[in-house]
Formats: sequence, structure tokens, C-alpha cells
Amino acid sequence: MQMRAFKSFAVLRIIVFAAAFGALFVSCAAVAQLNAERVNQGTVGIVSGGIGGTYVQIANDLANVLDDSEGTIRVLPIVGKGSIQNIIDILYLKGVDIGIVQSDVLTYLRRNNQFPGIERRIHYVTKLYNEEFHLLARNNIQSIQDLAGKQVNFDRRNSGTFLTATVVFGTLNIDVQPTFHDQALAIQKLKAGEIDALVYVAGKPAALFRDLSAEDGVHFVPVAATPELLESYFPSQLGTAEYPRLVTSGADVETIAVGAVMAAFNWDPDSARYRKVARFVDAFFNKLGDLQQAPRHPKWREVSLSVQPPGWTRFRAADEWMRRSTARAVLAEQPTVDPRLRREFDRFLASEQRSGPLDNLTREQREALFQRFVRWNERSGQQ
Repeated sequence: MQMRAFKSFAVLRIIVFAAAFGALFVSCAAVAQLNAERVNQGTVGIVSGGIGGTYVQIANDLANVLDDSEGTIRVLPIVGKGSIQNIIDILYLKGVDIGIVQSDVLTYLRRNNQFPGIERRIHYVTKLYNEEFHLLARNNIQSIQDLAGKQVNFDRRNSGTFLTATVVFGTLNIDVQPTFHDQALAIQKLKAGEIDALVYVAGKPAALFRDLSAEDGVHFVPVAATPELLESYFPSQLGTAEYPRLVTSGADVETIAVGAVMAAFNWDPDSARYRKVARFVDAFFNKLGDLQQAPRHPKWREVSLSVQPPGWTRFRAADEWMRRSTARAVLAEQPTVDPRLRREFDRFLASEQRSGPLDNLTREQREALFQRFVRWNERSGQQ
């Protein structure tokens, strides 16, 4: 009997130990799952550009400024391979939530019918900064139309310059013979008369033209901002301040600029991916002022959240933030009112909320309604 009792007790101990170990294992697994969900919930992958380029520096600045110790936001900069590939990555690559692309990439993709309805699937968070369209040609070329049938270097295939050059010459119906040399080689061939012009899309002043002057037999050709081009681009100019050896004082050269755009997939507002991007938008917009200070990239100072790139639709969370910001600005301009009147209004709201229609008012909506109440009360007192 004693032996049997001892064995039963031993078995019971094993069962209790196994149950405790199992519970501990389940608990650890649950904690691990919770931590994994928390880490991924705050992580935002941003596909940018090549190493050394402006896009990747912009993404790195976002990581330095927005990352917080609680893990609410953590930005992961990802090296990209050009605007077209970045769009593909936003559409299909796991871990990519946002991409930095040229604003004319949608025009290019629509023309090639690569992704039907792309403008509904990809929206923009904000326009960042401009990159100018530099058209450098030999002196016998006086207008962009003079390049019809001539050799024009478009840079490497699928590069940002290739994309923009394709769209611009296509929009203007100017049939050229494109070449695809790297820019350093293209400069040599242009000076030697082996090609007639080259296109380079970059923020001015571009270091590529630093050592060139009018004595090299080359100059910038003007590109007028026609209504057709303004559907995708912004008007700009190249001046003496940026290129003193190529542009005569007081004779600025008209050109166009393409915007760098922060883009995101148009997620359903009820989805977890939408909420993740929305949290990033709030953090980013609220800290834009920090990004515009040294030592961050100077291009941040060109960012204006209110600018809309042609042909793009704003991401819903960004649009809502802008609306809230506008409402706050309007309310800040309202005069101070009698505190007793505000208390009366608060009591009015409290009584009305019992019936339900005012339960979901935001602070801005509540304030706007109060200002209407004040104006109504003033008019009533004058009657």
C-alpha cells in the first residue's frame, strides 16, 4: 500500500510539474507573441533610393527624428531601386509601408498601362521637394523642338531621369533618339559632339555641371511649362545663382521640376496597415519642424504639407490631419469670449448628448460649434 501510494504521489508530482511547465511555456509564448505584435505594429518600412542619394538621407532623417523609446514608431529605411520599382514594392513587397518616388511616376505607369487604376491604389502622404529638369545641349540647339530626330541622353534605363525624359518628350510629341549612357560619359560625348543633348533630373545646383561653362560650347535649353506639362510638373527656372558659369546674369532659363513624393498604398481605413501608416503620418507631420532644423538635410526646408502634386490623391489620414490643422488655425484666430457663455454652451451640450447625436464630436468640431453658438447668441441679442 505504501509503495502504491508513493508511486501515485510521484505520478501526481510529474503531472503537476508538467502542467506548470506547460502553463509557463504557454505564458512565455503569449508574451513573445504580444511583443512581436507590438514591435511590428509600430514599425514602418520606407523604401527610398540608392546609397548616397537624397531619398535615402530623407528616410534616415525620419528614423532619427521619429523613432521613440516606447516603440510606438520605428522607421526602417530601405535602399530602393528607382521610382518604378518603389511603386511595385509598395504594391506587393511585405514590410514596405511607404515609398519615396518621383511625382511623375504615375503618369509614366498610366501611359504604359502597367498597373490599371494605379492612381486609386497609390496615394500620397506629402510632396517633399523639387528636382529640376536640366536640358543641356550644344549651342546649335536653341529650343527643345530643335532636338527632333537628334540624339538625347536619357541616363540609364529605368532611372529617375529616364522616367521623366520619357514623359516630357512624349507629352510634347518630340521624337528623339534616346541614348542611355551614365551622366559622366554623356557629358564627355556632348562636349565631343557625339550626342546633341542630355537630360539630368536633380535638385539645383547639380554637381554634374560644376566644371562646365559657356566656353565648352554647351548651354541650358529652356523648357516651357505648357498646360500639358503642368498636369505632372511644376514650373521652375535655372539661374545665375545656381550656375554662374552657364547662365548669364538676368537671363534665367525657364524649366520644369518634378516633385519627390512620399507615397503609400490606399489601405482600407479599418485595416491594421492603415492604422500603422496613420500613426506614422501623425508623428511625421507633428515633428516636421524638427526635421527642418540642422543637422537634417536642407531639402526638408522646401517641404510644405499643403502642396498637392499634380495627378495625385492625398492619403486619407494625411488629409484628415490637414483638416484638423486648418480647423485649429481658424479657431486660434477667434476672439476670447465670456467664460459664462462657454459654461452655458457646455451645459447645452451635456443636455443634448443624452439623445446621442453629439457623442462623437472631436475637440475641433466642438469648438467650431461653440463659435457658431457665440455668433448666434450675438445676433439674438441684437434683435
